Amino acid sequence: MPSLLRHLVIVALMSMALIPASPAADSKPHRVAIQVDQNDPQVMNLALGNASNVIEYYRDKNQDVEIDIVAYGPGLHMLRADTSLAQDRIRRLKDMVFPGKIQFSACNSTKQGMEKAEGHAISILPDAIVVPSGVVHLMELQEQGWSYVRP
Repeated sequence: MPSLLRHLVIVALMSMALIPASPAADSKPHRVAIQVDQNDPQVMNLALGNASNVIEYYRDKNQDVEIDIVAYGPGLHMLRADTSLAQDRIRRLKDMVFPGKIQFSACNSTKQGMEKAEGHAISILPDAIVVPSGVVHLMELQEQGWSYVRP
């Protein structure tokens, strides 16, 4: 009987080694897509504020979070190098405050339309990536389980 008891204790101890150290260790990362479709500094600042607040909230809980701010239509001005009123704040969020936790996605369909209407090439901020379509990008993120916010 002592052999059986020793075996059970060993099995129990080995099983405990497989239990995560904290609830955050096995939770899936939180992911949110934030839409910006208006050329309105208040909307842009609200989106950036929402992103900051979400990141801080989950950072305090020691949990991972990913943010993708998707700009299309008139909201593309947020990510245009020549018209963005938020580029300093975007740079701080991307590079200094929250490295690797936030992405800025610029709609190429909107970019091409603006280039055609304005008759010249448009530069996107270096802190942003260009996606084929902002709306399609949002749809695909939601299909992958991302939460969606429109400020």
